[in-house]
Amino acid sequence: MSFINTPPQISIPITGSAETFPVHQIYCVGRNYQKHISEMGYSQGKTVPFVLFLKPPDAVVQNGQTVCMPGFTNDFQHEVELVIAIKKEGSKISEKLALEYVFGYSVGIDLTCRDLQNEAKKKGRPWTFAKSLQNSAPISDITPVEKCGYLQEGNIQLSVNGNIRQKNDLKNMIRPVQKIISELSQFYTLFPGDIIFTGTPDGVGKLKKGDRIFAEIDGLEPLTITIN
Repeated sequence: MSFINTPPQISIPITGSAETFPVHQIYCVGRNYQKHISEMGYSQGKTVPFVLFLKPPDAVVQNGQTVCMPGFTNDFQHEVELVIAIKKEGSKISEKLALEYVFGYSVGIDLTCRDLQNEAKKKGRPWTFAKSLQNSAPISDITPVEKCGYLQEGNIQLSVNGNIRQKNDLKNMIRPVQKIISELSQFYTLFPGDIIFTGTPDGVGKLKKGDRIFAEIDGLEPLTITIN
């Protein structure tokens, strides 16, 4: 079989390895820290819905790179998140078995056009133009679970120009890793190469050109990007 074109292959480096992790799909979970739910103005009901959106594979930005601020937004914001890398195919996965599907973890940033997102919310429209952008998902090198273990707790934080803006603990996620994988797999078949952003803690904020972002999670490779 031959092909009429050769689309770019997006991949993420793996810590301590010459191999890379080809990206298949990028899933993003929202509203997964209670304080962030409050700062976004949502009511705090007893049950938090499973909120999901997607980013394209070419949203990936590797560590140390520069991200150009889109010209169509006046409120470009950062959201630091734990990122899960999936290693094998599965659907309708139970929480008990969910961690068997984890290859490793990264530090990620969901870059968001907040003004476009707020306008979409008001009009009941999808968040596509606010979230699903090229170069909107910086990700650090993936640390395999053999090196970091299965993360259930640990410091997660983001600084801009040396000033801490977001700081929390992974244990405060409303849905931990195994629950996210299980719930997502009820709707989608997960494949090797899938990436899952797990939601951001409170403290999200506006970025400007020249800002240098440093994001970190205990046990993982930190992430540094510059806004241009």
